[in-house]
Amino acid sequence: MESSKYDEGLKKLLEMEGEAGSAVIEKMKLISPDFTRYLLEFVFGEIYARPGLDIKTKEAVTIAGMVTLGAPLQLKVHVKAALNLGFTEQEIVEMMLQLAPIVGFVRAMDGLMAAQQVFDEKTKRELGADQGQK
Repeated sequence: MESSKYDEGLKKLLEMEGEAGSAVIEKMKLISPDFTRYLLEFVFGEIYARPGLDIKTKEAVTIAGMVTLGAPLQLKVHVKAALNLGFTEQEIVEMMLQLAPIVGFVRAMDGLMAAQQVFDEKTKRELGADQGQK
């Protein structure tokens, strides 16, 4: 049985990441249902649901953390979420530039490269959608 924190976490995840987040959760459930429950209840149902910062600020902090940790897979997930929440590509690039003197140029450069991969995927999807409409 799923808790209200689970439901709240799933709602927050979908707000941030859209259907891509839902797909990740389904894959994670196959690997580890317990981990998935912890992720939704605690990370999204408790931490991301807290008042005090708006969701875009929380996402910017998360991106900074992923760059600092050198976690490119999760960084890509959060760059997608940032775009979904209304950040522009240029704002995301600026985050990496601001991080360079703090976390080092290599980490910031890796962050830029991961972000560019997300931007390229987004452009391909948009071009595919445009061509499908013609």
